[in-house]
Amino acid sequence: MAHQRSISVIGLGYVGLPVAVAFGKKGVPVVAFDVNEARVAELRDGHDSTGEVEDGDLRAANMVISSDPEELRQADFHIVAVPTPITADKRPDLSPLIGATRTLGKQLKKGDVVVYESTVYPGATEESCVPVLEAESGLTNGTDFTVGYSPERINPGDKEHRFENIVKVVSGQDAATLDLVADVYGSVVEAGVHRTGSIKAAEAAKVIENTQRDLNIALMNELALIFNRLGIDTREVLEAAGTKWNFLRFTPGLVGGHCIGVDPYYLTYRAEATGYIPEVILAGRRINDGMGAWVADMTIKRLLRAGVGAEAMITVLGITFKEDVPDIRNTRVVDIVRELEAVGFTVQIADPHAEAAEVAQEYGMRLTNEADLKPADAVILAVAHEDFISRGWGLMTGLLKNGKGLAVDVRAALDREACPDGVDLWRV
Repeated sequence: MAHQRSISVIGLGYVGLPVAVAFGKKGVPVVAFDVNEARVAELRDGHDSTGEVEDGDLRAANMVISSDPEELRQADFHIVAVPTPITADKRPDLSPLIGATRTLGKQLKKGDVVVYESTVYPGATEESCVPVLEAESGLTNGTDFTVGYSPERINPGDKEHRFENIVKVVSGQDAATLDLVADVYGSVVEAGVHRTGSIKAAEAAKVIENTQRDLNIALMNELALIFNRLGIDTREVLEAAGTKWNFLRFTPGLVGGHCIGVDPYYLTYRAEATGYIPEVILAGRRINDGMGAWVADMTIKRLLRAGVGAEAMITVLGITFKEDVPDIRNTRVVDIVRELEAVGFTVQIADPHAEAAEVAQEYGMRLTNEADLKPADAVILAVAHEDFISRGWGLMTGLLKNGKGLAVDVRAALDREACPDGVDLWRV
């Protein structure tokens, strides 16, 4: 490696682990650090429960996997990739980022470079993180160490777009740092790097990537709300419109997870701090945040029309924030469940990918093994896991009482034309 740098990666989740493994597979010395000792133990045993890294790749990487902060002193190029969630009132929560920065600051040495990958609002790296690094290390930024920012673009569950083949946006506080950051990432990212003129520009690029997707999905969701009132099937409309060459192929649905459902609030927070109220972005967020409650409301109305009261049993298939991943962070499926339970319905949830203990701890909800599900008056296909879709209508009717009842298809993943007799299909 031309850059001759030793790497540390702080945070070994969906973002950090693929980064650490990519460098480690190239033979670069890597310290892979996480405060979660259970996670560290799992990775040392050669297995990644998130499914983002294959066991063989994990074992082949040249990495020291540790929860001991002192190990970070072995490296001189540090990549911080910890979560940046939002609070209950939808404000940026930088506490994990600041905590990781404090930990790293205590181990920082002269000549080190720190690059942040965590999603932040423009200005956070230099305004919030650098002062902590200086305070904890006793070093001076710009003289003893420098910083950069390179936004993560990991898409959980996506086996096509991986860390190595996605163009990497890079930035640095000065020209020399930018060159170094570009060289280090360029040594492993085959798709190449894109340099920005400032750290703030790179930070802003990250939040608008997901804000753009959020707004496009919000438009589709609003169309679904309108077309439902008009008695028109939304997916049929989108299929027709999609025959035009420049129609953007977004679809309605639940918007959760740690990116699209979170990042826009980082931008709106920073915008409001300047005195500007971002009306379009916030409107899109309100629409998307309300979709779970709307799905529940439509489910309730259709059950009542069918003469089914509050004694109904409802099965929800899927609790993760997207298909074929175990990640339950910020999943909007819980909004459906809570609305149904608030009315008095009994709800049972099944998901082959989610961890039952994690769901119970995070949301206070219990997962049921599919074999133990009781016959239901309604089945809501909330997450289009391949395991569910591959079994199609056979799965749905098998879970309904006598094979009849309400089927709610949130992602319109089932074949509408093959809907069996006795099943009332409603889809977003």
